[in-house]
Amino acid sequence: MKSAFRFSLCAVAISSAFASPSLLAQQQAAEAEPMERVQVTGSRINRTDVEGASPISIINRDEIDASGYTNLQQILERMPSAGVGTFSTRGNSQDSTANGGAAISLRGLGSDATLVLINGRRVAVSSFAEGVANSFVDINSIPVAAIERVEVLKDGASAIYGSDAVAGVVNIILRDDFVGTEAAISYGGTTGPNYDETNLSTVWGAGDSDSNTTVIFDYFKNGSIMGSEMGRFGTANQAPYGGLDLRSSRGFPGNFVVDGEVQIDPDCPADSTFGVTCVYDYGPFTMTIPEAERMGAMVLMNRRLNRNLEGYVEFNAQHNRSKAGGAATPLDGDAGLTVPGDHPDNPFGQDVEINRFRTVDAGPRVWSIESDTLRLVTGLRGDLGTWNWDVAFQKGRNASLQTGGRDQGWVRTDMLQEEINAGRYNPFGGTVNSPEVIDAITTSLTRRGKSHITSVDGSIAGEAFQLGDHYVSMAAGFEYREEDVFDRPDDQFQRGLIFGTESVQAEAEREQWAAYLEFLVPLTDDLEFTASGRYDDYSDFGSTFNPQFKVQWRATEEVRFRASYGQGFRAPSLAQIGLGPSEVSQFFTDTYRCPDNDPNNPACGATDYVIVFTGNEDLDAEESENWNIGAVWQINQDWDLAFDYWSITQDNKIDRNDFEAVYQEHCNDQDSTVCVRQPPQPGNELGELSVIYNSYVNVSSQEAAGIDFSTNYRVPFDLYGDLRLSLDWSYMTHFEKNDIDYLGEYNYPKNRWTGSADWTRNGWGVTATVSYIGEFQDYKPPQEVETTSVRTVSSQALLDLQVRYDLTESLRMSVGGTNVLDEEPPFAIGDMNNDLYGYVSGVHNPRGRFIYARLNYSF
Repeated sequence: MKSAFRFSLCAVAISSAFASPSLLAQQQAAEAEPMERVQVTGSRINRTDVEGASPISIINRDEIDASGYTNLQQILERMPSAGVGTFSTRGNSQDSTANGGAAISLRGLGSDATLVLINGRRVAVSSFAEGVANSFVDINSIPVAAIERVEVLKDGASAIYGSDAVAGVVNIILRDDFVGTEAAISYGGTTGPNYDETNLSTVWGAGDSDSNTTVIFDYFKNGSIMGSEMGRFGTANQAPYGGLDLRSSRGFPGNFVVDGEVQIDPDCPADSTFGVTCVYDYGPFTMTIPEAERMGAMVLMNRRLNRNLEGYVEFNAQHNRSKAGGAATPLDGDAGLTVPGDHPDNPFGQDVEINRFRTVDAGPRVWSIESDTLRLVTGLRGDLGTWNWDVAFQKGRNASLQTGGRDQGWVRTDMLQEEINAGRYNPFGGTVNSPEVIDAITTSLTRRGKSHITSVDGSIAGEAFQLGDHYVSMAAGFEYREEDVFDRPDDQFQRGLIFGTESVQAEAEREQWAAYLEFLVPLTDDLEFTASGRYDDYSDFGSTFNPQFKVQWRATEEVRFRASYGQGFRAPSLAQIGLGPSEVSQFFTDTYRCPDNDPNNPACGATDYVIVFTGNEDLDAEESENWNIGAVWQINQDWDLAFDYWSITQDNKIDRNDFEAVYQEHCNDQDSTVCVRQPPQPGNELGELSVIYNSYVNVSSQEAAGIDFSTNYRVPFDLYGDLRLSLDWSYMTHFEKNDIDYLGEYNYPKNRWTGSADWTRNGWGVTATVSYIGEFQDYKPPQEVETTSVRTVSSQALLDLQVRYDLTESLRMSVGGTNVLDEEPPFAIGDMNNDLYGYVSGVHNPRGRFIYARLNYSF
């Protein structure tokens, strides 16, 4: 943070060059000059209205404050258009992903198909990828206090913004041109598990008609919720509740290979005995919500240099800290651990191999994560006759450090073997060994990641020529971008000394340049047509051209129809191209060794097996087509309706080979090089599964379609205040992946909607919001998705409330709660991978009722 604050102080100092001599002495803002034209996300052409031919949802500052949320992830995940692939720090404790990060996925097509911008420009991606190789922008690096509004374009936009804008665009518009001072403090906590959140922010701005400086500071901290606090949602044994018993076969005590046969530790408790396996419940050690702390500073400045020229600077620094982790180190036969027959605690009296064991006495494994984000944009913009232009340079960086200390449960197998050989470490009987011995077998680990972006962009827009009685508007521009990403685990992973823990490595870089052109053609007073196209050239995979066409017709003063068609693409992420050998864990049963679920067969215990992925330099870009047709009806000045039918088809999708298909094809062969097994025990044809090798390839296709409906209605009550009602509803009619229909299946509800009512009168305000997620089918393996399902995951409706009162003209107090009825997530058997605890973590939030209070002071 020292560097970040030095940058921040420099940025504040630079503001003096932009400020007029009387700027710092001014306490009141001069009236801002009215802007006749604005640029709306999805177009580079400035226009006089925000209602164009593309469907856009806007979350403004008042709505952010009324939501009660203090981070962007919580706000965006409630949107009905959000779906599968939206993820956050909640339950995000795997080593193969971006611990501490958060991302948004529109339409359920994945976070890598949603482009996130700040003030219309790209930013550096997270240095740690999500799910091994999916690059994303960490929205936790954007402080909510700095946001003026969020524009969500629910339409493909590669013809405007290039790669990644397949499902849509989330454009974060920052609070510039602010005059005055605003301070806010909020605190809240749950009424169930001991969890709290604290948020402090200040916004200061000064300026006049020629210049402005806005400075923003933001601080956020939340506690943690461990699985041990979650009751039935914090255990891997869901059998008592109608689910599966997914306790681990790597137990404490464990089991051993004696004379070629697997034997259970004689001291395994009866309630943990599964044949010759001693199972272990890792659920209580899961971080359902890990603790986190975020600090950010932002400076935005602009200065009019002359009548037609303005300079501007955007600078922000963000420092985030969080935790991740899970149960103690799991060990199996691949660790190669043995216990000599003369070990003083060996109950078998002969040399044995450790087959399944967990070093619970060393404690649960914990990661500490720190990430720093720096971004600097400087540019010039102005007018050239009837044209406006903008040229900018950007430099951005995200750096992450993930560490594990000796007191955080990280065991080295070579050190463990030495202590076993010396007779000091006792692996039998669930023994808790001495602190001195634990200190001798544990180590420290470090994972480092960095990503950079350097870019130059320029644009010009204005009225190009006259066509009949109307002027054709045009926008043109270029972009040049250099990006790189680096993710390197500790070399102890590389040497195979850390066991049972996933590791990821990646390194790649690229250059890209692009040029785009957009025309807005008014054919009549009521009919306009837009055509745009963009050419992108990448140094690593080639070039692509993507067009888009839009039409808007004002049938009457109240009714408008709109339609659009476009093509899009997503370039392979740098992590997918530069991925080194990376390990992930996957729970499943080795059915080739356990064909009949015999409890006496050690292969039948629930086990997380290792899958190793590597990069693919031959990946092609994903391609997509999207279209939208809709209508907007402004019934009167108080009531509007909007309706859209949308469709997205994505081909050449980059995805992992389905591990179940790889297993079925290769794992019934002891000599397979894809599915590697240990030597078989006497009397068996297949040895214990060691590792499955997999890769990322262009194999998948996705098709999604649905209906969006929204309405806003203002009810004036005169003496009784104003009441505003709104509804945002998304109904998915089709979702298909690899020719399998997932609509209504696991993670893919058909219905999502959010409805709100906001009442204000004489300084009082009340907001009530209901968020609804429809029912969907419980998990089934992909090959069974189209068969009849055995059960349904119930729908859920959550109620949020807020009451606020203006104590003075400058001071507002708000109290409220989210999920005030304390609804639990509906029960689900789970997918045996991310969802092991009786609910669907990517859809439902297990946090429970959250109550908060906030004070806002402005002057």
